[in-house]
Amino acid sequence: MSSADDIRYETDDRCPPLIALTVGFQGVAVTITSVVLYVTITVRAGGQDEGFLSWAVFASLVIVGILTALQASKIRRFGSGHLFIMAVTPTFIAISVLALNQGGPELLASLIVVASLAYLVLAWRLPFMRRVITPAVSGTVLMLIAVTVLPVALNRVDEVPASAPDATGPVAALITVVVSAGMALRVAGFWRLWTPLIGLAAGCVAVALFGGYEFGSVTDAAWVGVPGSSGFKGFDLTPGADFWALLPAFVVVTVVGGIKNIGGSVAIQQVGWRQPRATDFRLVQGSLNTNGLGVFLSGIAGTPPATVHTSRTVQLIGLTGVASRYVGYAFGAIYVGLAFLPKLTAVLTTIPSPVMGAYILTAVALLFVEGIRTVVQDGLDTQKTMVVGISFALGVGLDTQTIFADLLGGTWGVLLDNGVLIGAVVAVLLTVFLDLTSPQQRERLETELDLSRLPELDRFLGGLASQMDWSGESAQRLRSAGEETLMSLLQSEELASADDPPQLIVQALLAEDAVVLEFLAVFDDENLEDRLAYLSEEAEGMEEGEVSLRLLRHYASSVHHQKYHGLDIVTVQVRGSA
Repeated sequence: MSSADDIRYETDDRCPPLIALTVGFQGVAVTITSVVLYVTITVRAGGQDEGFLSWAVFASLVIVGILTALQASKIRRFGSGHLFIMAVTPTFIAISVLALNQGGPELLASLIVVASLAYLVLAWRLPFMRRVITPAVSGTVLMLIAVTVLPVALNRVDEVPASAPDATGPVAALITVVVSAGMALRVAGFWRLWTPLIGLAAGCVAVALFGGYEFGSVTDAAWVGVPGSSGFKGFDLTPGADFWALLPAFVVVTVVGGIKNIGGSVAIQQVGWRQPRATDFRLVQGSLNTNGLGVFLSGIAGTPPATVHTSRTVQLIGLTGVASRYVGYAFGAIYVGLAFLPKLTAVLTTIPSPVMGAYILTAVALLFVEGIRTVVQDGLDTQKTMVVGISFALGVGLDTQTIFADLLGGTWGVLLDNGVLIGAVVAVLLTVFLDLTSPQQRERLETELDLSRLPELDRFLGGLASQMDWSGESAQRLRSAGEETLMSLLQSEELASADDPPQLIVQALLAEDAVVLEFLAVFDDENLEDRLAYLSEEAEGMEEGEVSLRLLRHYASSVHHQKYHGLDIVTVQVRGSA
């Protein structure tokens, strides 16, 4: 990742059109292969014909282009307002293959459309999902997804023409992995971005040397055109047992993908500016809404869903120094244009299966590591270790068995023998159990965001200090921190013009030597974290309202502010002693 000084064009800068097109072409070049290969291996592993494959690739390219352009926008509650590359990822491969084998493209389309509603619910209820879908839960599911995709990738290794030697598949796959891994470990800068393509090229050369490369579909493909209408299969409007058996797994993977995308949206907001800014969670929700729309459109088309591709976005910004969201418009236009070039997509779909499998193997390895990183990002104590360990072990164990299929039959056995679903359910249940049985006390106050409610807030905080047996000085610091937080929230012109005061909810978590206060209010003003950071940089001069912020920083050991559509959450930690 580049440093802030390397950013030539920030997120809201209008870069010259030629630069936007150049960076857009670079982004397309390093992502189009993964889009086509993930769709191709899903369709072929699901036993579908070439007609549907052509349609699925075409639809995926168009959807990715539209969504990347929409992510760069800020249209009502859609768009992240940042350069955010969309692409097909390996997350949905395993369950999509299962759906295709069980009921074909019609079943896959119906499942993805319904699962997309879970994505939109996640964006709507994002502030309240934080205690259930924790990093430990999300990371566990990501690791389980990686494990379930492995067989799909490895089964492609032996798929070579009958005329080619038996060693063709293993040798080509090995060369692809060795070249990709070797370059990823040793190269940096420009070449690192192109590592996956170079690995693919090396594998394809190996297959060609063995005489196992087939070019027939490339020569037969037209230069310009669209797939025939026979490729689109429509929906299954009468869902049966297969639909209901697979739906929970699709919902789990969709929601966890959404949680992962939250982290990606936060990361993109940090790399697009020379000066760090506090995360605007309204834009995070806009990104989630767009991602949900992408899942919905993929369902309409019957293709594997397109979601955000954070790592490639960060790499592209780091390589070019261009974070302007206007690149997203160029990227989207290029992608849509390429969808109408069947000759190009035919070149990518003819990449030999062993090379595709090896490519996905490296992507799955990174997905597994991403799961580990997600698990440990909040710290890994004994309790979280147990949650992750039990959930992962049960998920992997049941995914390789047919215990419930033998007991209940093939249809419902598919549901209960699904390792991703079982692992996710166990992780959520254990997390909820830990939260409900936590020895830490929780207190709650519901009132109005109004100055007249200050005495009520003061009594509430005084009661908390008494429960903690804090000294008079510590109790006064807690009450003062609460007062200054309330005063800071009240500094809003929009609030002054409101007919009725918004609701204020104060949630308190009592720890051994600290109280964590969470102020939830319907509010719309600039982020307190940005304002506090600004105050620490200014040596002199004081604007109206800054007195409260300075006092709040003095009383509290930490202050965090998260802004959502319709809700602000200010978290204040105050330490004290008896």
